[in-house]
Amino acid sequence: MLVSSVQVTNCRYGAKLAGSTRCSGRVEVYHNNSWGTVCDDGWDLIDAEVVCRGLNCGSALKVPTSAHFGAGTGKIWLDHVTCSGNESSLTECQHSGFGSNTCECGQDAAVICSGERDVGSSNEWTAQPSGNRKCHVLHFGVVCRQLNCGSALEAPRSAHFGAGTGKIWLDHVTCSGNESSLTDNFHIFWLIDLIRLAGLAGSTRCSGRVEVYHNNSWGTVCDDGWDLNDAEVVCRELNCGSALKVPTSAHFGAGTGKIWLDHVTCSGNESSLTECQHSGFGSNTCERGQDAAVICSAVSVILTGSGSTRCSGRVEVYHNNTWGTVCDDGWGLNDAEVVCRQLNCGSALEAPRSAHFGAGTGQIWLDHVTCSGNESSLTECQHSGFGSNTCEHGQDAAVICSGEKTFR
Repeated sequence: MLVSSVQVTNCRYGAKLAGSTRCSGRVEVYHNNSWGTVCDDGWDLIDAEVVCRGLNCGSALKVPTSAHFGAGTGKIWLDHVTCSGNESSLTECQHSGFGSNTCECGQDAAVICSGERDVGSSNEWTAQPSGNRKCHVLHFGVVCRQLNCGSALEAPRSAHFGAGTGKIWLDHVTCSGNESSLTDNFHIFWLIDLIRLAGLAGSTRCSGRVEVYHNNSWGTVCDDGWDLNDAEVVCRELNCGSALKVPTSAHFGAGTGKIWLDHVTCSGNESSLTECQHSGFGSNTCERGQDAAVICSAVSVILTGSGSTRCSGRVEVYHNNTWGTVCDDGWGLNDAEVVCRQLNCGSALEAPRSAHFGAGTGQIWLDHVTCSGNESSLTECQHSGFGSNTCEHGQDAAVICSGEKTFR
C-alpha cells in the first residue's frame, strides 16, 4: 500500500510499494481494478499501524501530511479512515466508502514505518562514527536504489564507517544488481534460525505448516504438545497477528526433510520459536503425520464447517476481532474465485449455497457480495457493509476449489 520508485507488489494486501523506500511512502489501495490514494482527513498513527503491519514493515513511526511523498493520480479511494489498529487490512477499517471523499490530491496520506531501520533510518545512520548521510553508508547497487540514492559509486569494506554493534544479520550476500531489496536475494545465508509457513493447497503467508531453517536446511516441527501459546510466537514472529487455531495431523500437508523441533513449549512471550523450550534440534519421536501448523489472525478468510477441508467449506471472514459468515445473496463463481485464489486453493469449481457445509454461528459479516473475480481479497469486493445483512445462517455461502483435487 505504500508507493515508491521500486515496483514491488504485495498481492495479498492489494499493495503497491513504490515510495522513497520499501517501508515509507504514499498509501495506495487497489479497488475495482485500479490503484487509488487515501485522503489524510483524520489520518493518524493507528491507521498507519495497520498499513505498516500488513506490509511486514514493523510499526508506524510517522504520518506525514500534505502529500509528503508526492501527489498521486487517478481515484481517491478512501477518506475518513478510522482504524482500531487491530485490522489485518486497511480496507477493513471504517471509512466513508470507496470513492466517496471530499479531498484533493494534495491531501494524500502517507506513512513512515519502523521497517525503514532495516536499511538505515536517519536516526540510526547519524549514530555512526563518521558519515552522517544515509546515501554514503553502503554503496551496494541494490542498497543505493532501495534508499533512492542513485547508483553505487563505491562499496567500502573493513568497517569503513566504523564498526557496528549487535547481531550480524547477513553474510555472503550475492546480488545480480536488479533486486528491489537487499533481502530479496536468494543467495543470502542468514545467521539466525528462520521461520516460515508452508504447505500445498490452503496455505497462505499467515497460515500453514510451521517450518524452521536450521543448519542450512528447512525442517518441520512436531505437534507433540503444540498449542496456542506456541502458535502465538510464530504468528507474532511473522507479523501475522495473533494465533487463532492450531490444526493437527499435518493439516497443510506433510513436510519433507528434517523434523527439527519436537515438544516445543512456549510461554507465548518469546520473540522467536527457537527461544522456546524444545527437545533439541533434530531430536524427536515423530512421523510426518504430526507436522505442526498455525492459522493466524492476519488470515482474513477461512473455510470451515461440517465436511470441510483445506480447500472446501463454509466461507468465514475475520473482522473486528471476530469470525463471521457470508450470506449467499447473489453468491456465485466469481465470488468463490476470489476466495480460492486468496487461500492458494486454485480456481473455483462450485459456489454452494444454503449452508451446504452446515450453518455457522455468530455474526453474518457480509451480504450481497459482488466480485469481478480479480480482487486479491474478498473484502475488496463490493458488499452491503460489514454486519449489514437481511440473512439467516441457513444462507451461509460456501466454496469448493480446484485445489481440493490434490488431496482426493
